[in-house]
Amino acid sequence: MTPQRVTLITLGVTDLAAARAFYARLGWQEHAQSQPGVAFFQINGMALALFGREDLAEDQGRKGATLGTGAITLAQNFATEAEVDAAFAAALAAGATALKAPEKVFWGGYSGYWADPDGHVWEVAMNPFWPLEADGSLHLPE
Repeated sequence: MTPQRVTLITLGVTDLAAARAFYARLGWQEHAQSQPGVAFFQINGMALALFGREDLAEDQGRKGATLGTGAITLAQNFATEAEVDAAFAAALAAGATALKAPEKVFWGGYSGYWADPDGHVWEVAMNPFWPLEADGSLHLPE
């Protein structure tokens, strides 16, 4: 049995310098643990890493493999629709590609999607059924 947690999310990127610049334009600050070959960002209770795709494939023991972005969506939840709109606009201004503008959705919330320059998909959402902590962290309601 393993613990039910995620401590690090690593995104494989085509151009690490360009990916670093994109996330910096979003206002994200690299952590001091970053190195020339990997960028780390401290996020609520875990970390996000940017790592070159070829280097990531080799680190996984799959040297020469072509890594894609996979069928995954990273999400940021916000307390209001206005915060969702602002986050979506900030991502586009930083160089993200709009996939779906924020809108009211069938499950009762409000969400939109954008992709970073490497195609990693992010959702920005407001879920009225999932209140956020003051620091923006999410604890699923009982």
